[in-house]
Amino acid sequence: DMRADLVEIRAALRVVTTTQDLAAITSAVGGDLVQVDAISRGDLDPHFIDAKPSFMVKLSKADLVVSIGMDLEVGWLPSLIAGARNPKLASGGLGALDASATVSRIEVPTGSIDRSRGDLHGQGNPHYWLDPENGRAVARAVAARLGQLDPAHTADFAARLKTFEEALTAAEARWARAMEPLRGVAVIGYHSTFNYFCARYGLRVVGFVEPKPGIPPSPAHTLELGAKGAQERARVILVEPYHDPGDARPIAKASGAKVVTAPTSVGAEASIVTYIDLFDALVRALTE
Repeated sequence: DMRADLVEIRAALRVVTTTQDLAAITSAVGGDLVQVDAISRGDLDPHFIDAKPSFMVKLSKADLVVSIGMDLEVGWLPSLIAGARNPKLASGGLGALDASATVSRIEVPTGSIDRSRGDLHGQGNPHYWLDPENGRAVARAVAARLGQLDPAHTADFAARLKTFEEALTAAEARWARAMEPLRGVAVIGYHSTFNYFCARYGLRVVGFVEPKPGIPPSPAHTLELGAKGAQERARVILVEPYHDPGDARPIAKASGAKVVTAPTSVGAEASIVTYIDLFDALVRALTE
C-alpha cells in the first residue's frame, strides 16, 4: 500500500549532526528509522564552519541536533540554531544532544582561561571521538535519545547499538594489535586533534607545530620543535587533512620525523564512510 509507505517515510526521525563522525554513529544506531544530515564535512576544520542558510533549513525541520560540544562548535552552531527557529532544538530539551556528556575528557584546564593561551577549550580537548571508547559512549547516548524521541522503536535502537558495539569491540582488538609496536613512540601533532588517539594507543606527544592552539608556527618555534623532536627521537608528525603539511616539513627535516597526513573524521577521504573505517584508515596511516 503506497500510503502506508509514505507514512513510514515521514515517521523517520530527522537528525542533524554537527560532524560526519556523529552522523556515522547516528546512522549505525538509527538505521532506516532516522534520516541524518551532517553540517561539517570530514575534510574540513570543525572549529571553523561557514554558517550557510541551507544548514538552517535542515535544522528548522529537525527532530534532533547532535553536537560534539565542549565549545568545538561555539563559533557557528548557536547562530544556526537561532536562525532555524525550531523550538524542538532548545538547549536542555529532548531535541538537543550534547554528545560529550558521557565521554572521558582529557586536558581539562585548571585555573583561569585567558585568550593569551590561544584558542583554549575551557572544558578540555573536544576531539574526543578519536578514542574509540568515546565513540561507544556517544553511540549509547544517541541510542537512548532516539528511544526517547521514538519510544515505539526503542528495541530496534537497542539491537542496532548492540551490533555497533560488537563490531567496535572486534575492531578495537585489531587496532590494539596493530598499534602495539608503536607504544611509547614520540610523535608531534599539528594541533591537539590526535591527543585522544595517542593516549589510547600509548604514543607520546612531545610538541605541536602550532605554538598555541590556532596560531601558525613562527620560525623560532619551528627551530625549537625541530631540536626537541630530534632529542625525543620523534618518528611521526601528524597533520590533519585541512592543515598545510608544508609547515611541518622543516621540523621533520631537523628531527628526522616523517610527516603523515592522517584523517581525523569520517568523510576525510571517500573511503571513510563508517566510524570503524576512520580508525582503520588512521591506524593504517601510522603503521605503514
